[in-house]
Amino acid sequence: MPSWTDIVRFAFQPVVNLTTGGVTALEILARPESGDILAQARRDPELDGRLAALAIRAATRKETLLPLHVNVFAGTLADLGGLSALRNEVREAGRLPWEVTVDIGPPYTHVPQHALLEAVAAVRGEGFRICADGIGDGDVPLRLLTDLAPELMKLDVSLLSRPAAVRAMRTLCEQLGALLSVEGVETELQCAAAVSAGAQLAQGELFAPPARLPSADVYVPALSPGVRSTPRSGPSVRQFVRPAALLPTTASAGQVRALLTGSPDVSGVLLVDPSGKLVRSVHRSRFLLAMSGPYGHALYADRPASKLGDPPRTVGVDATAWEVLDVVADGDRGRTSDDVAVVDRHGRCVGVVRLADLVRALSENRVEEAAGLNPLTRLPGSDAITGEVDQRIADGRMFALSWLDIDHFKQVNDRAGFAAGDELIRAVGRALQFSASEATLVGHIGGDDFLVLADPDILDPLAASVLDAPWAAGGRAVTLSLATVLCAPGSVIDHRQAAASLAPLKQAAKALDGASWVLGRAGLPGHEIRRGARAPMEPYGQTLTG
Repeated sequence: MPSWTDIVRFAFQPVVNLTTGGVTALEILARPESGDILAQARRDPELDGRLAALAIRAATRKETLLPLHVNVFAGTLADLGGLSALRNEVREAGRLPWEVTVDIGPPYTHVPQHALLEAVAAVRGEGFRICADGIGDGDVPLRLLTDLAPELMKLDVSLLSRPAAVRAMRTLCEQLGALLSVEGVETELQCAAAVSAGAQLAQGELFAPPARLPSADVYVPALSPGVRSTPRSGPSVRQFVRPAALLPTTASAGQVRALLTGSPDVSGVLLVDPSGKLVRSVHRSRFLLAMSGPYGHALYADRPASKLGDPPRTVGVDATAWEVLDVVADGDRGRTSDDVAVVDRHGRCVGVVRLADLVRALSENRVEEAAGLNPLTRLPGSDAITGEVDQRIADGRMFALSWLDIDHFKQVNDRAGFAAGDELIRAVGRALQFSASEATLVGHIGGDDFLVLADPDILDPLAASVLDAPWAAGGRAVTLSLATVLCAPGSVIDHRQAAASLAPLKQAAKALDGASWVLGRAGLPGHEIRRGARAPMEPYGQTLTG
């Protein structure tokens, strides 16, 4: 009678980095040729644990260097208190534990949570990474999800049709320091939605279907300009992480040479100690040049590769792309092409970042920013403001959105001329920028209209800086009107609702004489007049255009 292992084959599906377009890992999927062994594994922890071990063995036979994702049911982990078969197979394969991510999947019903958390702590303590799988299509309790504190969360693609839920998961990932992935992506629209939702990783038929042979050849659609959302402090280094080629510090130069010559895409090798901490960095070109020189192979082949390495350059997983560039700029100029290693809080390598990826992404970001700047003031337009408003709503932050314009600006142009009007607009823009704090975003949305997104505690000094200043054009005094809506967490669902709350406040401010400021709160009736006096009733038919 054939063994159940004879009817199980394994397929490999790439996990794609949506920023670099490269493959960051391979998920190993069990594919029974007959029967329903996966249903049996759901009920039998020993069987499920053996499937996970066989998945590692299957990857070893394919000689892939990419990090691996292995699927395990939550009940398996809680019942076994660890994965001894998986650990043994990883060790036999010569893999390091932190090259393997354990994808914990549903069902969670009837799984003892305390036992599961203890098992996760044990597995993580050995270096394995943890992924919460099947979110949105499973029964994982939210409290348990936060207690697991996974390094990666995988959302079912169906959640993309519920943006509020995705924003909530993205916020949770940011709080936990986890990456966000979307699985089951089949169309380019879903891919664009995943990027807009803030996902760093994705997998699905669009990029590459599961295959018997591991492949790094994937299709990643070109994303429209402006689709990616980049924080003002710079994109996270997590967006650019590529798999690292790791060997123990005891590796010989001959072993490193064999890895490099057999893997032309590998730009360097990192040498790690038994705890996983980086010790040396071996650059591909410099290493191969030394080995190919006169007597190079005879001199170095059997010697430790660390003799031909350099001190590693590292950044933490919470670093931004700009911080990586600082590391490159401050280092040896002869090493500008070296990869920068990204390490976790334990100092273990989670991957590498290539300078070319950073420069390409940051330059594209600068081009997109420049395209969105108002040519008169060089301030960003409404898209930048609305994008940041949505981000603060997703983060659950209180914020103040203000609109400011110049009173009776048409008359300014008619009496003082367009040049004087343009100079007045530029001066107001400079004043707003000068008084803005680091957390304030100033935008020029056209004509004499400005938008300001700020924290509520800087409103008074910001208003004073522009409303108390003497403004004039063509020798005539000019006043400004300011309207502000305070948005507490939960009071608005997106930038459109915030703008709708601001619109009546703008009209109220324009109805006041002199420099005016009206403040209201989203979702609450009425407003407060902070500056200005009510204008007297004007004769019918006489209006002033603002």
